[in-house]
Amino acid sequence: MSTIRTSKILRQLIKDNTFLHMPSVHDALSGRLVQSIGYEAAYIGGYVSGASTTITEPLLTMTEQVQLAQNIASKIQIPLLADAGAGWGDSLHTMRTVKEFINAGVAGIHIEDQLYPKRAHYHKYVVHGVPVEEFVEKIDFACQQRDMSDPDFVIIARTDTCRAMGLDEAVMRLNKAAEVGADMGLLFPRNLDDAKQAPKRCKLPLVYVQSRGNRDGRPIFSRKELMDMGYAACIEAQVVLCSAFHYLKQVLGELRETGEFKGITQQEYVDARQQVEDLIDLEEHYEIEAKTVEKRMSR
Repeated sequence: MSTIRTSKILRQLIKDNTFLHMPSVHDALSGRLVQSIGYEAAYIGGYVSGASTTITEPLLTMTEQVQLAQNIASKIQIPLLADAGAGWGDSLHTMRTVKEFINAGVAGIHIEDQLYPKRAHYHKYVVHGVPVEEFVEKIDFACQQRDMSDPDFVIIARTDTCRAMGLDEAVMRLNKAAEVGADMGLLFPRNLDDAKQAPKRCKLPLVYVQSRGNRDGRPIFSRKELMDMGYAACIEAQVVLCSAFHYLKQVLGELRETGEFKGITQQEYVDARQQVEDLIDLEEHYEIEAKTVEKRMSR
């Protein structure tokens, strides 16, 4: 892995106005797959972490999320950004959260204005927004910690208030976060008009969260549509986890019901297995063994 911090790579991508289309991954293999396909960055969201571990996002601890992120970040060369929830506490706890993600090799995080501890009803679209002063205070101290530990580390300010209080409130919160040093912003537009207005009204480059499978009507856009509206990045929040779950359920169901699975040919399995082995660098292991233990056994 390169000795250059991925946060520095991320900073350069942002400086170059590279649109960051980031699938949210939950393990190192999916991270490497995203990298191999050519994405410039990846994400690990709280939803995929909570679901893949069956802990659920509301009960996920900071150390659990940091460990999951580190497992991925240490195996890829592209920047990994992470969902840091509400910073796992007040401003002091948020500062520790920033340090832990930096030490884990993560390139940036988002910090939200949700109540901590997070409630399960968040997933039923109930907004538990904290007062704006508390949110901005957290972002302020998160940015102070960033400047001390790794100035290239990216802090994304996230507000969930658009759903309950409207676009004006959400824009106001992000603009206040910009004043204390946030690098990017994230809100949840409720409709096409809000989605178009948000990048024009916010002082920060905005990240759009593509919530495929949402049950409250939030719009889904193509990458081109988001770029044309002025967004700087997009998180594909459920595309990896839910797509894998959907197709794996079909495979396992057919296998259980019929005793066999015919949806993939033998050659396609051979190809997929080889691609997995390539992603996990198995060929490099063969080469080292051929020069050492296997070489001695052949004498």
